[in-house]
Amino acid sequence: MTPNYTQRRQRVFLILSGVFLGTLSLLNILGISRFLDLSFSAFGLNIPMAVAVGVLPYPVTFICTDLISELYGRKRANEMVLMGLVLNAWIMFLLWVGGELPGFEPMDPSTGNPALDAAGRSPVFFEMRTLAFGAVTASMFAYLAAQFCDVQMFHFWKRLTNGRHLWLRNNGSTLVSQIVDTTAVILITHFYANALPVAVNEPIWPQLMTFIASGYIFKMLVALVDTGPIYLLVGWLQPYLGLASDEEVGDSDEYGAARNSMD
Repeated sequence: MTPNYTQRRQRVFLILSGVFLGTLSLLNILGISRFLDLSFSAFGLNIPMAVAVGVLPYPVTFICTDLISELYGRKRANEMVLMGLVLNAWIMFLLWVGGELPGFEPMDPSTGNPALDAAGRSPVFFEMRTLAFGAVTASMFAYLAAQFCDVQMFHFWKRLTNGRHLWLRNNGSTLVSQIVDTTAVILITHFYANALPVAVNEPIWPQLMTFIASGYIFKMLVALVDTGPIYLLVGWLQPYLGLASDEEVGDSDEYGAARNSMD
């Protein structure tokens, strides 16, 4: 029985884009709600490393964009990146609506905002919304720059090597784009949202550089580790989707038949 490659291509694209968009929405809600202390010692030096919990699932998005870039081409990858931007805007809209509609929490008549509790804290939703607004705003700008950078760099290395050396375009595109992403997120989160746990009595730039370096080192290590899974997935998915080596799913039909279809 001849495999239905069109159906397979549709299914795989839905899975990859679903994981990408689901992970993206999760990391924006988690965002900077908590920072993890991953500091360690090496060669007698104490290396500070503070990583936002929202960073943990972020490398998965780059695995998805690299797989879609490799199997479906730049156009599909860019379309998914744009849909991620729409998703960010949708999350912000829902958070805004959730805070504007009347609720059961007591209100402070002097400010019109929900009253603080005995510990001086806002209701959980409003604290989460404040943190998420800062994280999403920062990530929207950083996300666009980083993801488009990832897709462009991926195809730059692919053209340069004539489709060889998947490890180079996978790592090269991700490592460069992560510099853009990490720097933008930290700077925007601090200067726009004032949401980083910084010590106000200490110089700010060394602290910001610690956050940037910590986030980037974490993402860099994950990017290097995911090279093996990327090779395995591409090696399995190409024949599963009816693609020859270095062949991409095109746009000749609704779900993309291969340029040189093997159906």
